[in-house]
Amino acid sequence: RPVASLVLGAVVITVIAVAFVILQLESQIPLAAAIALGAIVAPPDAVAASTVLRPLRPPQRLLTILEGESLFNDASALLIFRLAVGSVATGAVSGASIAATLAITTAGSLVLAYGLARLSSMLMKRVHDVAIAVILQFCATFAVWIIAERLHLSGIITVVVFALVLARKNPEFLEANIRVPAWAFWSVTVFVLNVLAFVLIGLQLGPILSKLSGPERIHSTYVAGAILLTVILVRFVWVFSATLIRRLKKSDLKQFEATWAGATLVSWSGMRGTVTVAAALALPGDFPFRDLILTSAFGVTLGTLVIQGLTLKPLLKILNLSEDHTVEREVSHARARTIKAALSVIGRSEKTEVADLLERSYRIQLSRSEQSPEQPLTPSAFDNLPVTSMTQHDQDSAILARAIKAQRSCLARLREDNRIGEAAFQTIEEELDWLELGWGQVLNLREAR
Repeated sequence: RPVASLVLGAVVITVIAVAFVILQLESQIPLAAAIALGAIVAPPDAVAASTVLRPLRPPQRLLTILEGESLFNDASALLIFRLAVGSVATGAVSGASIAATLAITTAGSLVLAYGLARLSSMLMKRVHDVAIAVILQFCATFAVWIIAERLHLSGIITVVVFALVLARKNPEFLEANIRVPAWAFWSVTVFVLNVLAFVLIGLQLGPILSKLSGPERIHSTYVAGAILLTVILVRFVWVFSATLIRRLKKSDLKQFEATWAGATLVSWSGMRGTVTVAAALALPGDFPFRDLILTSAFGVTLGTLVIQGLTLKPLLKILNLSEDHTVEREVSHARARTIKAALSVIGRSEKTEVADLLERSYRIQLSRSEQSPEQPLTPSAFDNLPVTSMTQHDQDSAILARAIKAQRSCLARLREDNRIGEAAFQTIEEELDWLELGWGQVLNLREAR
């Protein structure tokens, strides 16, 4: 409910409020252009907020709400943006047509995303080379966006749902030696694309500002400041209103977002980022008041990142919102359950020196996990690993594969039963990937000897 409230209600109210303000400041701007500006600055960038907050270890529910919001508020805002840009040519904005288009676009994007995700998973199952698999992931992501745009659907909704479906399917067929480098590749790619977006808007702002006279620059700064104040205040009003309603209903008062401290932090975590910048850059060159919209969008992005981003840390301390340790408890529970699943498989396997060593290693890890929940899974006692023949090597590799498979199956069941969340799942999955790669490498080295 909090995510849906921010994705739909907060975005729509922000678009309306920003359009109203810009119409008061610039009476000659078309209504569609005013709505386009509202849609550009409406979606917050939760990546910026979570990047600042995650090292401070706030309540996990806060990060879940902000990241959930960021997945879909871009879609709702950019759908409005597309309709507003298209309406500039006709000069008319129809509420009924917007609602119908949103419904058709959303439904079509969901169907397309699911179909493409299933197709992509079928292809990825057959790829075992790391380089080809990473290239396929990269090309598939942009291909999904391009197909959605060609069909006049929502590229963001399609890509997000495409990724959600694959995230549930990937553990079943994606190998550890592919998932680990792919994760590193995407981390670098996202960072580069974020930097590139700000570089591009800097290159565009230079010529725009050079063309403006002194009074025009002052006016543009004043408009950008007014829009910045509007988006901050609207988010506060919306979040606090929703919190007040929840408290009046006395529902889930113990939940993070139902407290005034939680509402304050969520309200102040509305920094704008890459989506706002990219949407502003996507405006056609002849779009009315494009220069003013571009400077306003950059002003809002810069203002929220500086003002809110630099004050989130002291605000979190003032509000005294401590970590709830939800993820740590889930990780500890999942780690113990998966180790026990592996031990059960090893206990039923043939007794070999490697199987015995593997069992002792798992028992050490289980003991450490129970004593220190943050202790990661790591292969141990490698120095005692015996030299094996080719036949023995195959048998030991099979035992290791069955143990890891049992752990992954147990982990998947825990997620499906809602015993753990996505953050805990990804933590244990990463540990299992490194565990599998580490043991596999050692077995191969011993075989070579």
